[in-house]
Amino acid sequence: MTTTVFYDRFERHAHGEGLKGHATHYCPGCGHGLAHKYLAEAIDELGIQDRTVAVSPVGCAVFLYYYFDVGNTQAAHGRAPAVAIGHKVANPDSIVISYQGDGDLASIGLAEIVHAAQLGLPITVIFINNAIYGMTGGQMAPTTLTGMKTATSPDGRGPLQGMPMKVAEMLATLDGTVYVERCALFDAKQRTRAKRAIKKGLELQIENRGFSLIEILAECPTHLRMDPQAAEKWVEEAMLPIFPLGVKKDVDADVRAPLPTPTFDPERVMEVIGGSAEVVQKHCAGFPKHIHPSDIALKLAGAGGDGAQTAAMLLARAGINEGFDATHIPSYGPESRGGTSYADVHVASEEVLSPASPHPQILVAFNAPSLAKFGPTVLEGGTIVYDSSVISEPPAFEGIKVYGVPFLELATALGRPLVKNVVALGALQAATNLFPAETILTTIRQALTDKCALIPLNEQAFREGQRAIAQA
Repeated sequence: MTTTVFYDRFERHAHGEGLKGHATHYCPGCGHGLAHKYLAEAIDELGIQDRTVAVSPVGCAVFLYYYFDVGNTQAAHGRAPAVAIGHKVANPDSIVISYQGDGDLASIGLAEIVHAAQLGLPITVIFINNAIYGMTGGQMAPTTLTGMKTATSPDGRGPLQGMPMKVAEMLATLDGTVYVERCALFDAKQRTRAKRAIKKGLELQIENRGFSLIEILAECPTHLRMDPQAAEKWVEEAMLPIFPLGVKKDVDADVRAPLPTPTFDPERVMEVIGGSAEVVQKHCAGFPKHIHPSDIALKLAGAGGDGAQTAAMLLARAGINEGFDATHIPSYGPESRGGTSYADVHVASEEVLSPASPHPQILVAFNAPSLAKFGPTVLEGGTIVYDSSVISEPPAFEGIKVYGVPFLELATALGRPLVKNVVALGALQAATNLFPAETILTTIRQALTDKCALIPLNEQAFREGQRAIAQA
C-alpha cells in the first residue's frame, strides 16, 4: 500500500536526490524495514498521522525521523519511554509511539521501560528484538541467545553473562500493561500477525485503554553473517524456542480516566515553578559586549557545599532580570558535601544556543582541583577569580586575568562562612563588570524574600568581594 506517512523523499543521503532519496539506511534483510512499513500503514489506516509523535532511540532506528512524516523526537540512549511519557502528559490527545531496539530498551533503558509500563499511560511501544547490538558493532545484548558469539562474547554467551532476557513476559506481569504480544517477520503469516499487533497497539491507545508493547523478533543479517533468507530461518529455528510467539497479555481494561489537560497559562506556570510576575528594574545599559558580542559563558566550580550552584542560579536569574536569555546547567558530585560540583551558565543577548560552557570566558573556582581542571579551559582574554583562602599556589595562566580573593576568609570574618559564594559574586562583578552591582544585589534580595533578615549580611558579603578586587 502507498502511504503518506512516509516522506516522499528521504533526505538522509544525498539530500534526498536520486535513488538514495528512496532508500533507508538499513542493511539488506534488516527487520526494521518491515516494522516501519507496518507502523506507517497502521497510522495511515487509523487516520492518526496528524496526532502521532514517534520517539526514536539510540540504535539502528536512530534516524527514524528521516522516514516518518509525523511528530518526531530523538531520545537519549534508553530514555525513549520517559520522553514518550512527557509527550503524552503534555498533549493527552497525541498518539505517542516509542520505537526501540533490544540494546536500547532492555539494557540501558530497562528501568525506563519498566516504570513506564507500570505507570500504564496510554502509549505504544514497538520493541525490535534482533538479539544483538546492531549499530554499535555487534556486542552482546540482554536478549542475545545462550552460546551466541558476539563482539563482547567471543566464546559465546555463557553462565556468567546470564540467560536471555524475556522482556515481553516480564512486562506482562505488571499491572500497568493492557496488551503485550511477541511477533516475528520470517514468513508471510508472521508478518500479517505483526502488522495486526502493531495496529492493535495503536487502537488501544486511541481508545485510551493503557500501555501496550509489541515485541518483534527481527533479522540482523549483518551481525549474523548470513544472507536474508538464512537469517529468517535462524530467527525461526533459534529464537522461537527461547522467545515463543504469541499474546502475553490482553486484558479488557476499562477506559482510563482522561489525563488532565495541561495548562500553559503564564500565571499558573509561575505559581508552579515559584516564579514572580514582579517587574524588576533594569540596570544594564545594554548587553556586556566588552566580554563577548552576544553570548557569555561562565563556569563556577568547587566542592559540594561551596555554593557554586546557588551563585550560578543567581547569575542566571540576574541575566533574565535584565531581559537577556540565560541558562544554568548543574553538575553534582556523588556527595552532598565535599564532592565535586560545578555549574555552567550562559547569558545571551538573544538566545542561548548551547547551555554547556566547555570554554568559558569567566571561571569562579572555590578550590584547587576546580582551578586545576577548568583553568586551562578558559578562553584567552578571559577572567579567573579563585578562593585564595584555600588555594595558596595557583597554576600560571597566560593571556588570562587572574584574581585571588579570600572568599572563605572574608565570609568567616562576617560570622557566616556560607556566604563565601556571595563574596565570590562581588569579586566577579568587580573583576568583569558582567552586570552592574545593583543587578546582582537585586537578584540576591529576590532570592531572600522569605529570609529578609539575611539580606544585609549578604549585601555586605557582596561588597567585601568587590572591595577585595579594588584593592588587588
